[in-house]
Amino acid sequence: MSINQLFKALSDENRRKILDLLRAGDMTAGEIANHFDMSKPGISQHLSVLKNADLVYALKKGQYIYYSLNSTVFQDVVKWVIQFNLKEENT
Repeated sequence: MSINQLFKALSDENRRKILDLLRAGDMTAGEIANHFDMSKPGISQHLSVLKNADLVYALKKGQYIYYSLNSTVFQDVVKWVIQFNLKEENT
């Protein structure tokens, strides 16, 4: 995961809404799609961007793929952002 992929993934309002939905728990692509006025291929594209940025995991269970948050990436981002605040305080 690169920081550029991460910010690209977070730059889209629909992808941020998907992340918000997944905070409540794992969901299938169909369950996610029910919250949007968008085609299923459109949702799949957004999920692909989120997966490429390592923001979500995809786990196949039977005929469904369940998506869940990868919270470790968010922890890494917080650490990255905090370092700038610490540098500012030390100057």
